[in-house]
Amino acid sequence: MADSPTPVIILVEPQLGENIGTAARAMLNCGLTDLRLVNPRDGWPSEKALAASSGAARVVEAAQIFPTTATALEGLHHVYATTARPRDMNKTVLEPREAAGVMRRAEAAGERNGILFGKEAKGLHNDDVVLASTIIEARLNPEHTSLNLAQAVLLVSWEWWMAGSSGSFQETEDRGDDFKQSALQSDILNMFEHLERELDETEYFYPEEKRVVMVRNLRNIFHRADMTASEVRGMRGVIKALATVRRRRLKHGPIDD
Repeated sequence: MADSPTPVIILVEPQLGENIGTAARAMLNCGLTDLRLVNPRDGWPSEKALAASSGAARVVEAAQIFPTTATALEGLHHVYATTARPRDMNKTVLEPREAAGVMRRAEAAGERNGILFGKEAKGLHNDDVVLASTIIEARLNPEHTSLNLAQAVLLVSWEWWMAGSSGSFQETEDRGDDFKQSALQSDILNMFEHLERELDETEYFYPEEKRVVMVRNLRNIFHRADMTASEVRGMRGVIKALATVRRRRLKHGPIDD
């Protein structure tokens, strides 16, 4: 079988070039080379990142830069958010070892995974976490759960590496007719935006100050569904059909059955 795709490491608003470099070093320790940076604070390229990478220059030099977290999810089927803080979101929470097995199975099916890591000082914002379907949370000393960026990247990357070398995940060559590829995250985000535009038209998000929470709740519902590409297309069709009926009624009045 052809080589499976490896996870994409996404650093969201990293603050120091040195931390990016040491994170790249941790990635390469575990065979990962696909690094994406969202709005690095001190700009890019970074000589400090290159110097701190300690032999992982090819990871740093090939890093892709994105303006937002959502745009950094291009081409990914599954997104994991790493966090040490409890979040008021109904999402699947896995330890790094559990997540590694799930990622390996998805990769065996030709699907791509992305792992989000937040800025050094505060971690991921809730608006970033809501973009993920699954949270990765390491079971550490409850009195001191703080990790630096490179430590967090190494912890998750190492579990992925070991899941492959130990064969602790179940890779199935013949997935049969029941296998359906998960939707790309970019397609799911487009569906969200489509739905939210139409709901804005109906003034569904009321009062306005609750809009952010209401949007997060809706997105979490669909993320838990782990939608396939065909399901996303079907949902887009449903949204379009309902919007069309609404506009007809606004223009012509109620439609008699």
